[in-house]
Amino acid sequence: MATRPYVILSAAMSVDGHLDDTSPERLRLSNAPDFDRVDQVRAESDAILIGATTMRKDNPRLLVNSDKRRAQRVADGKPAYPLKVTVTRTGDLSADLKFWHHGGEKLIITVDEAVEKVRAALGDLADVVSVGQELDWGLVLDELGRRGVGQLMVEGGGTIHTQLMAQNLADEVHLAIAPLLVGQPTAARFLGAGDYPGGTTARMKVLEVRAIDDVAFVRYAPKERTA
Repeated sequence: MATRPYVILSAAMSVDGHLDDTSPERLRLSNAPDFDRVDQVRAESDAILIGATTMRKDNPRLLVNSDKRRAQRVADGKPAYPLKVTVTRTGDLSADLKFWHHGGEKLIITVDEAVEKVRAALGDLADVVSVGQELDWGLVLDELGRRGVGQLMVEGGGTIHTQLMAQNLADEVHLAIAPLLVGQPTAARFLGAGDYPGGTTARMKVLEVRAIDDVAFVRYAPKERTA
């Protein structure tokens, strides 16, 4: 069996744990130096993954923006851009989304009943693969491992972050904490309710804490927990 990728969950959130507010416009949580940090992590990764809901809501391009970093990837024998991955149970994806029309190769991981729907909607814009009747995250990671993905950067949304954390499949968590409060109970959160490993007494190892201008950046190792 191929080795599963090293999984990094990456998110910018408010002090009260929200990824966005409920307004139509995307809430800017990070700052320019932190966006550059994210760009570096993308450049170091073999694949970047987001959920279909996040893709529909935010319509991101999900690129390595630095010319220098792309050139370094090529010099290292890699594609200029990491593989871009999305997961969907329903297959509700539009060919108009920016995700498909920028960067390098794209992969959709879905379930058996949605494969034909996705292929009909997107044609040759992306490779499509099913992991079976249910969307099993272990099988998702196995598939990426078979494709040579050594490091996977997961950029959301909250449902995916919650599932990967609850299943103890995240190797690192990167949090950029913005100095603001959202205060809206229906706004998207970094993590939702879940049966997390170790329960409320398990403390994750802190790998790094630093200020990036007005943002606090924290790295955790969620698999390294102590009671």
